[in-house]
Amino acid sequence: MYKLTIKDVARLMGKNEMFVRIGLQRGILPFGVAIKTSSKYSYFINPSQLEEYLGIKLDEVCTNSSKNNKMNS
Repeated sequence: MYKLTIKDVARLMGKNEMFVRIGLQRGILPFGVAIKTSSKYSYFINPSQLEEYLGIKLDEVCTNSSKNNKMNS
């Protein structure tokens, strides 16, 4: 499975990274969690829950993205 970053999720959603971080911190976005340790947050994105929320398959998106990156190289 995929290890998704906040940047990846923001790109898939068409939002900025702060939107995703705050949504996870406040428990508004249902596909991951934000855990505060000291003064920093750590994030976990559940790929299957993200797929369900966005209505996409990450395999298809990542495969298409990989093909586009190879074609642009």
